[in-house]
Amino acid sequence: MKPKIYLIGGSRFNAEALLSFLREDNAEWLRTAGATEAEEMVEVSGRICYMSFGAKQSPRSNADYIRNLIDQGHESVLEHVSWTFLLTGVSRAFTHQLVRHRIGFSFSQLSQQYHEETAATFVEPAHLMLSPGALAAWHNAMAVSKESYNVILDSLKELNGSPGLALQEKEFKRAIRSAARSVLPNATETKIVVTANARSLRHFFDVRGSIPGDVEMREVASELFRLVQTEAPALFSDFALTTLPDETPILSRT
Repeated sequence: MKPKIYLIGGSRFNAEALLSFLREDNAEWLRTAGATEAEEMVEVSGRICYMSFGAKQSPRSNADYIRNLIDQGHESVLEHVSWTFLLTGVSRAFTHQLVRHRIGFSFSQLSQQYHEETAATFVEPAHLMLSPGALAAWHNAMAVSKESYNVILDSLKELNGSPGLALQEKEFKRAIRSAARSVLPNATETKIVVTANARSLRHFFDVRGSIPGDVEMREVASELFRLVQTEAPALFSDFALTTLPDETPILSRT
């Protein structure tokens, strides 16, 4: 199973509102043809800091202006641009690490308390393919975990209304699913909605997209990079996506 990422939301730039503001201030903005909404949002945010419009506007293109902001460490303006992604085919081991990125990130993940996992699927770590013995042991552990989950759930369902489980229906289901999920492994497939701004994504690509020993993390980081690079190439122009000898992707700063 490979991670799959859907871009389901993003920032919009209302150019007409900005131009209306500039007309009232007797200022002009020389726009760069072909710049995306996200790129223009960042440029305008940076220019507002100095009101560098009209005669004060440098001759730099949008891409050059943004690159200069990044080179100068003035990346706070990148926080005005964000995207929302839906990630599927990822493991809970992956999301346990992902949600550690709190600044500039928001998360909404599939709940194992409200969603029954009787049909759970599991994400196979890439390196297992190097060892038939390890792969067989992994598949056996997944089968045992899934069977144990179903046995625990069915056994507790029979105790509905008994002392200790005399709960309203909603809380009864929460209680027995909480007990059953305790045997599910980190490899259990999950779904998560992630919103992140451009500055935080750059940090994520820096620290997570280049870890040789974590294939799943690099696969997700590289797919996120592909999506936002299309949306706003100037914001991520100093990153390069290449592959390791095993043909898995890796990100690096240029």
